[in-house]
Amino acid sequence: MARSMIQLRQDAERLRINAYAATLRRVSPARRPAPDFERAIEEAHRGFGMAIRDGALWRPKLKTRDHARLRLAAARHLYALYPVPAALEAIWLDSSGLDAGEIKLRKAWYIAAAGGNSLYKAGASAWLSRKEVHCFLNLCGDFTFDEAFWVAIIRTYTDDLGLAARIARTKIARTPRGELAFWREVARFFCGQPTSREEIDDLCDYVGAMHRHDRAYSLKGRTLGSLRKQMSEWHRDIAAIERIEAMRRRVAGRVSPVKGAWDGSRLDDWEWQPPAKEAKAHGERFFIRQLRTAEDLVAESRAMHHCVSTYAAKCIAGYASIWVLRRTALGKIDRRLTIELDRQHRAVQVRGFGNRLATPDERKILERWAKAKGVMLPD
Repeated sequence: MARSMIQLRQDAERLRINAYAATLRRVSPARRPAPDFERAIEEAHRGFGMAIRDGALWRPKLKTRDHARLRLAAARHLYALYPVPAALEAIWLDSSGLDAGEIKLRKAWYIAAAGGNSLYKAGASAWLSRKEVHCFLNLCGDFTFDEAFWVAIIRTYTDDLGLAARIARTKIARTPRGELAFWREVARFFCGQPTSREEIDDLCDYVGAMHRHDRAYSLKGRTLGSLRKQMSEWHRDIAAIERIEAMRRRVAGRVSPVKGAWDGSRLDDWEWQPPAKEAKAHGERFFIRQLRTAEDLVAESRAMHHCVSTYAAKCIAGYASIWVLRRTALGKIDRRLTIELDRQHRAVQVRGFGNRLATPDERKILERWAKAKGVMLPD
């Protein structure tokens, strides 16, 4: 039986509606899950039996679905009677790169301080005086936990908060607490003989190496000028040792590369080619790759005239990774920068030939890399 024109139009319209609905289902975002408050309470309460409030009574007015922010809000509900510095709260937001013992310690410090109890009696007395604990708890500014810890210590030696903050943002803040007595002495030295953050980092490499070699090493009686001279001599010694080692390998006929690459960071290598209008040479290209062998570190240290080859132990242990920025154009590869990242993919140090700082153009390349790979660059 023939179908009327009206029926045909109705059928065609129905097909169009069905097709449109199917398209909407494909392109419409999936419905976001509700904030997981129970998980946040469970994570904040895990490992700590005492709480001042019942987690079941938590009625947050939060719209966020970010697990870290929910976890911090849950910790405040469970433990906080008083506000505490952001440096203490940060452990609830991100604990990556920290071992279980350090995570537990920082959470315990938060619970003690936020609950109005004595942080000094809660364990801080092992490292800080009462005056330093007071400074730590009343510190204003954008500091990490380790930086705030060291600002509190350094304020013992100087009334200049700016100087204390500058020193606390150097490699001193990333030294082991088991060596606190030695690094206190180093911090005190730079309070009396201040210099730039970059030079403090360089000198920390030197004095750290001296301390590892000789536990009795001290800065007493030394000046900034004498340290600079000794550091230069140390760099020359490293270069001489590396030349001798290279000669030994040549004599031994060792031409194949060492099969001893460490795992390194999980970040992938990166490459970028500027648009033709921006390129300074035909075929200009930049790439950043990770160094994973001792030979690569030694070669980089030798070519760039800095001490990156001494970082092999940190790289092998997984505490750091070393990256290099290269520029290639017209068949030639130029070494530009050496970059040290910590376990949280933060750029600890960025240096060029002879420990120079990055140029504005190089900084722009680094910012592209950081944005692409989630790396945090220093200010």
